[in-house]
Amino acid sequence: AGSPALSGAQSRRRKQPPRPADFKLQVIIIGSRGVGKTSLMERFTDDTFCEACKSTVGVDFKIKTVELRGKKIRLQIWDTAGQERFNSITSAYYRSAKGIILVYDITKKETFDDLPKWMKMIDKYASEDAELLLVGNKLDCEVDREITRQQGEKFAQQITGMRFCEASAKDNFNVDEIFLKLVDDILKKMPLDVIRNELSNSILSLQPEPEIPPELPPPRPHVRCC
Repeated sequence: AGSPALSGAQSRRRKQPPRPADFKLQVIIIGSRGVGKTSLMERFTDDTFCEACKSTVGVDFKIKTVELRGKKIRLQIWDTAGQERFNSITSAYYRSAKGIILVYDITKKETFDDLPKWMKMIDKYASEDAELLLVGNKLDCEVDREITRQQGEKFAQQITGMRFCEASAKDNFNVDEIFLKLVDDILKKMPLDVIRNELSNSILSLQPEPEIPPELPPPRPHVRCC
C-alpha cells in the first residue's frame, strides 16, 4: 500500500523545477590562434575534446552551472577568435567579463610572445575589477615544450592579481580547477550581499548575441604595466 504513495512523492519531486542560479557570471577566454581556447571551454562544459577543432570565427559561448561556496552559479563562457581581424568584435565582450582567462601554448613560443599584446587589449577594454588567470595549455605535449613553467610564472607575477596555471585540455588536467578557481576568486573579491546587485546589472543576456557586436566600451583610464 505504501509503494504507490512513495512513487507519487518521487514523481512530484522529479517535476519540481531546478533551483534558480544565485549568481550569473561572464568569463571570457582570450589568446592567440591555436592555443586551445575552444578545447578548454568544451572540456569544462561538455567534457569533450576535439583533436582537430576549427578556428573560432568571432565569438562563441557555452553555459555551465556550478556550485561553489554554497551558491549556484551560472557561467556564461565566451570563446574568442585569436586572429587580429576579429579584435574589433571580440573586444566588445571584455567590459562585461568578471573573469578573463589568457591562454598560450607551451609548445609555441610565438603565442607566449603575444601575451603583452593581449594584456594591452585587457588594459584598454576590460574592467579593472576583472580577475585574471594566465594558462599555459597543452601540457600533454611536454616533450615539445618551448616555454618553461618559470617563464609563465614570471610573466604572471608582473601583473597585479594575475594567477598562473598550466593545463591540458586533451588530458583533462587542471581544466576544472582553472574555471572553479577563477569563479572562487571573483566571489571572494566582493561581499556576498553586494555581488547579487552588481552581477545582475553587469552580465550580458544569456541568449545568443546578435551578429552586430555591441558598441565598444571606452578605453580604461588606468593601464596596468606588463
